[in-house]
Amino acid sequence: MAPHPASAIDLRLLRQFVAVAEELHFRRAARRLAMSQPPLTAAIQRLEAEIGATLLERGNRAVALTPAGATLLEEARALLRQADHAVLAARDAAAGRLGIVRLGYVGSAMYGRLPATIRSLRRHHPGLRLELREATTAAQVAALHAGELDIGIVIPPFGGEAGLHVQAFDADRLAIALPAAHPLSSRTALRLADLAGEPFVLWPAREGRGFHDRVIRLCAAAGFVPEVVQEAHGMHAVLSLVAVEAGVSIVPAAMASVRPVEIRYVPLPEDAAAFEHVACRREAGAAPATLVLFAALIDRR
Repeated sequence: MAPHPASAIDLRLLRQFVAVAEELHFRRAARRLAMSQPPLTAAIQRLEAEIGATLLERGNRAVALTPAGATLLEEARALLRQADHAVLAARDAAAGRLGIVRLGYVGSAMYGRLPATIRSLRRHHPGLRLELREATTAAQVAALHAGELDIGIVIPPFGGEAGLHVQAFDADRLAIALPAAHPLSSRTALRLADLAGEPFVLWPAREGRGFHDRVIRLCAAAGFVPEVVQEAHGMHAVLSLVAVEAGVSIVPAAMASVRPVEIRYVPLPEDAAAFEHVACRREAGAAPATLVLFAALIDRR
């Protein structure tokens, strides 16, 4: 019989061979494998035929490995360990204990409960690997629908909620941000109406329509329309421009730790200034790892 290619050899035959090779005794190996001796003897003979080499020297009372048998024993052990690992990995992946989850977030989320949540996730789900991506709400929603992101931390309201599962994640409120050297910065009390006529730095409405509209409505309620002199993509860029005195802005209060020497932050007391971050994922087609991580992400216990 011509030797079979290695890929055609049954792993069960290799397990049986390893038992015989380690015991060097067919009867003891058969007992270890919970099978009778004749089928085990036939299995080893079949393996030798498939490989095209003698693996065991049979004596009246002893069995010895041939050089080919000794080589196969070493390689078979490694192969069987890898096969066992592959099975366990597949089971872990199916149960959501193993995998990669692409997690997006708006910049302000990193100044709330998200960092502590990520630390907890890494500690309690060591088999899951997080790929973190900072992006605007609009970019995250588009990436979720395109299958390029698994979970997003965004600010509602936003377009494209259809097909997404959305859960509350964190709460914050808006705050005035103005350069520390600005004349208004020295006031002990500061109202939003005091910013009327000031140059504003904001982010493009298309990057977060709901959040942008909230700021415009607050200004309108304070009696003015903000004069936007510069737009910046992302809250860190907005704050950098405030710090260099390009204008004032309205930003999440949680970001008050960003450049505090250069920027004064004043939280707005208005009810309309409160907002939340939400976690969202696709309703259909989410991988087990995504489902496990999403549940852990929104768990506030």
